[in-house]
This record gives sequence, C-alpha cells and structure tokens, in this order.
Amino acid sequence: MRVLVVEDHEKIASFVRKALEEQGFTVELVGDGDEAYLRAQREQYDVIVLDIMLPGRDGLSILRNLRAKQNLVPVILLTARSELSERLEGLNLGADDYVTKPFYAEELIARIHAVTRRASGDHLSILQAEGLTVNLITREVRRGETVVELTAREFCLLECLMRSPGRVFPRTQILEHVWGYDFDPSSNVVDVYVKRLRRKLDPTGEGHFIETVRAVGYRFRLARERPATP
Repeated sequence: MRVLVVEDHEKIASFVRKALEEQGFTVELVGDGDEAYLRAQREQYDVIVLDIMLPGRDGLSILRNLRAKQNLVPVILLTARSELSERLEGLNLGADDYVTKPFYAEELIARIHAVTRRASGDHLSILQAEGLTVNLITREVRRGETVVELTAREFCLLECLMRSPGRVFPRTQILEHVWGYDFDPSSNVVDVYVKRLRRKLDPTGEGHFIETVRAVGYRFRLARERPATP
C-alpha cells in the first residue's frame, strides 16, 4: 500500500514513517503543503495522511482542491486541535477520517486499512486460495492449519499478487507496489523475495502458487492452471 504522509513536524513524521514501514507500507514523506498538493495530483496513492497545519497550503486547502478536481484518494486528517468545528469542516470537505494528536500508531494503521477498504468497496478482510488463507487485518497467513510466518515485505508481496490472481505483474510494477519508486529497478530483490515466499508457502516444492512468466514477471496462478499433484 502506497501512502503519502504530509507532516512538517520532523519527529511525528519520522514516527509515522517507521510505524507504517514496519507494517509493510510504502511511505513518502512531504513537509510542505504546496509540494504535497503537486504530488497528490501527479502520483497515485492508496491513502494520504494529511496534517492540517502546514507551511504553504494548509491541509484543508489541499483537501478542498483535490475534491474539486474529483480526486477521490482516501484522506485521513491529522490535527493537534480537537474542536468540533474543524473536524466537521474536514469531513464536510471530503475527508475520510481524522486522527487527533497525540495518537497511537496502531490506531492510525487501523484507520488506514478501514478507509482503503471502504474506498475500494472491499469489505472482505480474508483472501483465500486452495487452503491458503490470508487475513488482511491480523496479517496472519495459514496453509491449512499451519501458520506461515512472513516478514512485512513478504506479506505485501503475497497480498499484491493474490488480490489479482492470473494477472501478470512485471518486476518493475511489483517494485512500485511493494518497495516504492525509490528502489533501484535493476535490483534482483523481487526474485529473491519470490523465492523466499515460495519456500515458505510450499516447502515441498509441489505446485507453486506463484508462477514465473518468462521475461515478464510473476503471477498468482489460478487453481485450474496448477498441475495436479500425485
């Protein structure tokens, strides 16, 4: 999940970035309202975490202009104020949620998951395929009754592929979704992580869930396409 965090307070921005990256999010930080508005128009994000008080454009102005341009990216407002009028103004302008400082990282992460599910129309929190179960809320992965321990990045890679079974993802697109634009596109990190993920999901090596598409990338194979095991 790609998140734009717009926060000019360095300690808060660093705290939010660390917490989100530990959960496998790809995070971009911006501390200026004008730059944030340009990025929000130019790039695609799954959610924007937006402070209200900023140098340059303030958060409410950014939100107002995005919605006026029919940009419906989910927005969570951060505010140090607790006045009802400000919260109502933000919600009336089209904010999806708000968090009042100080806040717990766990609360912000839960709200990010909630607004992105609502925005995508995806009210399901479970992905399943032939005995493989992925819980997007608890981030637990099971193969049958066995819990599969994944790192945050491995989980994001699996979720990316599993949400679109049969779709071929080029390596560069996987890098964008899972690691972000700043990662070196010549790196073999995708291949390394796919190999690790395959080994964890299917230690026997029979009928891998993830298929290599030669010279292109990878896809999560549909059930009917996997070879039958003896």
